[in-house]
Amino acid sequence: MESRCVLRYAKLSPRKARLVVDQVRGLPVSDALAILDLSEKKAGAIVADTLRSAIANARDTQNVDVDRLVVKRVWVDGGPINWRWRPRAQGRATPIAKRTSHITVVVDEQG
Repeated sequence: MESRCVLRYAKLSPRKARLVVDQVRGLPVSDALAILDLSEKKAGAIVADTLRSAIANARDTQNVDVDRLVVKRVWVDGGPINWRWRPRAQGRATPIAKRTSHITVVVDEQG
């Protein structure tokens, strides 16, 4: 039986988060956590915390063996964009998009 965790409004661009998420899809959770903990990207720590929460959800609600869990599905959706304005020459302004992400991690027992 699968268990999931959703992190909403992460202050991280979805494009940058997908680079990290693609590395752990389909892996056992121990291998996925090892990759995420050694990742130098900001998304590595954020996705690792979300994965740990999904593992805790599976352990607490379904009595599964944590050693047999795999990352069944993981995806990143875009969240709301906060628009800021940067002053430019001759009284003009340029928009700056502060993007957010919704990260979803689904774990399931292997086999």
